Parts: sequence; C-alpha cells; structure tokens
Amino acid sequence: MKRVIIASQNPVKVNASKEGFLQVFSDTSYDFEGIKVASGVSDQPMSSQETYQGAFNRATGAQKSQPDADYWIGIEGGIEKVKGHLEVFAWIVILSNTQQGVAKTASFILPQKVSELVKHGYELGTADDMVFRKKDSKKSSGSVGILTNGLIDRKEYYVQAVVLALIPFMHPDLYTQASYDKDLLDQD
Repeated sequence: MKRVIIASQNPVKVNASKEGFLQVFSDTSYDFEGIKVASGVSDQPMSSQETYQGAFNRATGAQKSQPDADYWIGIEGGIEKVKGHLEVFAWIVILSNTQQGVAKTASFILPQKVSELVKHGYELGTADDMVFRKKDSKKSSGSVGILTNGLIDRKEYYVQAVVLALIPFMHPDLYTQASYDKDLLDQD
C-alpha cells in the first residue's frame, strides 16, 4: 500500500487528492492522510508566484514531516490582479522520492463585491461567506461552486489539476526528475 500525505486537513483538498490519485492509478492501493503544514506565504496569496511557493512549501513541508510516505501533495489557492480584475486559481505540487509534478487549475474572475473585500484584506473564503451568506464555503463548494451554481465545486476544480500534476508519474520515461523549487515561475 502506497502512502500519500496531503499537506492540508481541509476536506476539499484531501478528497480532491484522493480522487485524482484513484483516477490515475486505480490499480494501486493507497493510504491517504491530511496533515497540517504551514504554507510559508500569506493567508491569501496575491500572486501566481506566491501561490506556487505556498504549494511547494506545503509539499516539501509534508515530506520533511512524514519522510516515510511515498507521495506528498501541496495545494494552494491564490489570487492575482489581471487587467484590473482579481483572478482565482490554485497550484498543485506533488512530490515523490523519484519524481515531481506541478499543475495549475483553470482560472476565473471574481465579482466586484468579493474583490473589494479581498482588496481590503479578507481571505477569499471569508469574503465569499460574507457576500453569499455562507459558512465555511472554502471547506465545501468554494468560490467556484458558488459562482457556477454548483456545476463545478471546489473539489472537482482541484481534481483535474491533481491529475495533471500526476502526468510525470504516469509517464516517467518521458520526464526526467524535475528540480522544481520555490522560484519555478521566475525561470525561463
């Protein structure tokens, strides 16, 4: 049985990681565990670089905390200002002792009311809860679920990116062990 450590105890991130792994490697047995790992970035990352760094820090922090596991996953949601609007996305970093995979979710633009609260220092989940009168939406549907009227929930939103981050593990003959680091986005 392979052991997978998810660097979060948020049920959405844990379940998205499980589903992504089971879609890709359905013939393998896994033991999944979510643990608390600091991101080392702002509670609400406000750039793609900071968001990626948070996912990377979570994955490497989980690896240091639980070195006997087979895989470590960091997922970090973030926001970036693009052409005057706030765009939402997440980065996923998956590590093993022999490979690394990285992917980013699709992105979408936040509505003005939510954007204003985020600009005033609120985390996105808190801003969503305030505007849409929800409670702990980041542990369930998230912004994406609220804004798509449930067509895409937060777990489903992350599952595709988890699958994409697993591509190097699915095709190890095509990918040499990558040496990603916290500055991945600054490199050419």
